[in-house]
Amino acid sequence: MGDDQEDRYELVFDRGEPDPHDTKGADGPDVVLVTRTTQTGPGGHPVYADETGIIRAEISDQGELRMLPSGGQQALTHPVHARRPAP
Repeated sequence: MGDDQEDRYELVFDRGEPDPHDTKGADGPDVVLVTRTTQTGPGGHPVYADETGIIRAEISDQGELRMLPSGGQQALTHPVHARRPAP
């Protein structure tokens, strides 16, 4: 693992249809910061995880991603894309 910038991605999830009952005013997408782990995924690419270890994704050097379950009975939501965080 190298530069911190290279070891992190932001996973951007679309919220879908706006919730008319949302009183918090959170209209934008959900963004989760993930950091590279020492593991590799089924495709041989590095696995990235959030600080809780619940959100895990295999991300290729081309930015392609595959969500990985962290436990049984998990219904995975797929992010719209992965991006490098702003410095």
